[in-house]
Amino acid sequence: MNKLKAHLENIALSHSVFALPFAYMGAILAVQGIPAMGDLFWITLAMVGARSAAMGLNALIDLKYDRLHPRFTKRPMVTGAVTPGEVVLLIAASLGVFVLAAAHLQPVCVKLVPLAVIPLAVYPYMKRVSWTCHLVLGLALSIAPTGAWIAITGSLAWPAVYLGLAVGIWIAGFDVIYGCQDVAFDKQHGLHSMPVRFGIPGALTLSRYMHAFSIGCFGLVGYQLQLGAIYFGGVILAALVLIYQHRLVSDGDFSRVTQAYFMRNGLVGIFILLFTMLNFLL
Repeated sequence: MNKLKAHLENIALSHSVFALPFAYMGAILAVQGIPAMGDLFWITLAMVGARSAAMGLNALIDLKYDRLHPRFTKRPMVTGAVTPGEVVLLIAASLGVFVLAAAHLQPVCVKLVPLAVIPLAVYPYMKRVSWTCHLVLGLALSIAPTGAWIAITGSLAWPAVYLGLAVGIWIAGFDVIYGCQDVAFDKQHGLHSMPVRFGIPGALTLSRYMHAFSIGCFGLVGYQLQLGAIYFGGVILAALVLIYQHRLVSDGDFSRVTQAYFMRNGLVGIFILLFTMLNFLL
């Protein structure tokens, strides 16, 4: 049980709240209602497989820096609770689950598996080469709603593109905030980020603009699909969460960027998913 717990912590399973609600949202909007349970099952399995592989790969590639970082001393791979060999096996098994799930959805999904894996594999290296690393992370997360839409319909439509943009820019904006805590470490080790490139005040300003853009894209999805007031109520609630989160940080104080702060970001996806469902059920 301790080994299982260590592996679940290594892939941060609880953080699935950031992507899974948007995958369900993409599926719901694709059919303008509640999708078949079979489709939801395979979409869930695909998400778990892809995300587990991505997190395992990220932990493996970043191990060199995690061992040096003061905030990451308790990470399972740093303490030795999880070995690199075990992570490689987990990545392979997770990718197998991802491909299996894709094979049970629209035929095009299997063909798109390599395309979906590219940003997952590229992201861990991005901090070594470019301050755009946050945007690549956003691209990886944007696959959740767009992939679910394709899994249901077999094609991509503009509302799905706007939804992917909303999700990608949303998560990138928060990643910028977290990156502000590591400016000194990143500079010392030659790593790149928006806070390193633009300074902490500039990065926080960019994060606010990114989140405003994200909310605008969520609104555009509702406008394109002619969704009702209930959906837009969820968008407004998500916007209020974002405003509150930004009020908790400043360029000189990140003491409130805790695990609770981190998990509260997941409320954005939960609120919008809930109100999207209510839009079609009421």
